[in-house]
Amino acid sequence: MKFSRTQLAVAAGAGVILGAGWLIASSTGNEGASLPRAQAAASEAPVKPMGTNGSGAGVAGKTLATAAPSVANAAATVDAASSPAVARLGGVAVTKTEMEDLLRGLPEATRRQLQDNRPALDQWLRARLAEETLLAQATAQGWQERPEVKTLAQAAERQVVLQTYLDSVAQVPAGYPSAEDLKAAYEANKAQLTAPAQYRVSQVFLAAPYLDAEAVAKARKQAAELVKKARADGADFAALVKAHSQDEATAARGGDTGWAPLTQLLPEMRAAVAALKKGAVSEPVQSPAGFHVLKLVDYRAAVTPGLGQVEDQLRDALRRQRKGTVAKAYLDGLVDAGTLSIDGATLSAAFDAVR
Repeated sequence: MKFSRTQLAVAAGAGVILGAGWLIASSTGNEGASLPRAQAAASEAPVKPMGTNGSGAGVAGKTLATAAPSVANAAATVDAASSPAVARLGGVAVTKTEMEDLLRGLPEATRRQLQDNRPALDQWLRARLAEETLLAQATAQGWQERPEVKTLAQAAERQVVLQTYLDSVAQVPAGYPSAEDLKAAYEANKAQLTAPAQYRVSQVFLAAPYLDAEAVAKARKQAAELVKKARADGADFAALVKAHSQDEATAARGGDTGWAPLTQLLPEMRAAVAALKKGAVSEPVQSPAGFHVLKLVDYRAAVTPGLGQVEDQLRDALRRQRKGTVAKAYLDGLVDAGTLSIDGATLSAAFDAVR
């Protein structure tokens, strides 16, 4: 059984590049923040028909959209070989035609990031060339003939066929959602769309574990004294923090804990912070670790975006939801239209056989 380069890439090369977003993140040094966004962007790339490679995730039953931007279609077009090379490594090249196909498979935001970040683009091309070189090595060794690779390739191809065919029969009307649908979805999800109120709090922290009665009594008394000092006219809260706080991380910043919604604060702090006016100091707040004297430095009210600001987001979500509903109905219809028979004994025997 012979495999094309596309099929081999599905099984052996698909995991080499997670997506262009990771390369952007690594080049900027902000991997922690950018990687989730890159993965989310990759997951929104459209599923292409055979010719765009899938990854091992396809075998697990996921869509192959996440692999679409990662692995190039090495045999996408007949005239790819005659296309000018964008980058070359020895006898391996990324042609202009292949590059265009790759870029079309990326979300627009990721394309813009790549275009504006030449180091990331260069690194992306290097990874692409390395992938092709690795694929050539695997092919030269007949890796595609290994039984386990054939099994993976067959499973991946099956998932591509199933996903793309289901996508073709589960079409959503072009006019959906209507303006009324968007307005209803906006009203129903307004709470989730609202950015919660943000609080910027500074603290003096005094360590006093619950089980240490002597430490708790001492810290409670000291915290009460600090509250009086902090509320006095002309009080310098940062100076009190520097002199007394036992939380090194916030003490180095004058007690500043940064901006956060109430849900990200310690449960014991939430009611006290919510009741404070800007510039006010709380009564001592006890937590399992000790006592906190809190000052509300600043406050931002909750913000609810207008429908126009989230219209595109809502439209995409509604279309995805409707597409899922149509696909499920289509699959249910296939089962209902036939005669379903499940042999429980044989099913149990199958489980027993793989224990």
